[in-house]
Amino acid sequence: MISYIKGTLREIYEESLIVETGGIGYQIQAPLSLLSEASVGKDIRVYTYLYIGQDQTPRLYGFAAREDLEVFRLLIGVSGIGPKGAMGVLSVISPDDLRFAILSEDAKSIARAPGIGVKTAKKLILELKDKFKLEDAFELKRSHEEAALQRPEGGKDGKSEAVQALAALGYSASEAMKAVNRVEGADGLSVEELLKEALRRM
Repeated sequence: MISYIKGTLREIYEESLIVETGGIGYQIQAPLSLLSEASVGKDIRVYTYLYIGQDQTPRLYGFAAREDLEVFRLLIGVSGIGPKGAMGVLSVISPDDLRFAILSEDAKSIARAPGIGVKTAKKLILELKDKFKLEDAFELKRSHEEAALQRPEGGKDGKSEAVQALAALGYSASEAMKAVNRVEGADGLSVEELLKEALRRM
């Protein structure tokens, strides 16, 4: 079992990235949050889950944090939600926000994910509500916010926030990411400015 892969990020695609380590390039399916924050040429650690599909094709799914991977494991444990559905959920709502949505029984927020209707969202809440504790959800969110503030750029990547905002507006993950990546000088713009420029390119 591959717990995580640490290496150099070589390529980023619409739904996956390539991490090279030991002369081998691993293609890893990743949620929008990781894809939009990652930088080609930089070292990266990705926590992975190996999934063997019905066609016997192995696929690696990767996440920036071990806690995110655990949320993914819980999601695919819900009947009717496979890896694709789980990735769809985590591309429109962060693991931290998903915990709160489940605990508050906010099916509407979860149903924004592609392929996840309100009925499936309610089923997901029913099956996972006992897996989370409110105090743990607050503690994880606080620790993630503190870690973000300690980054050299001073906070959460604006590109990631803009991509997630576009996804929440109903655009597909790939459309949102393409539009944000086409904005020149994106790193120097605020989230609001970046979102406006990206919307012009949609």
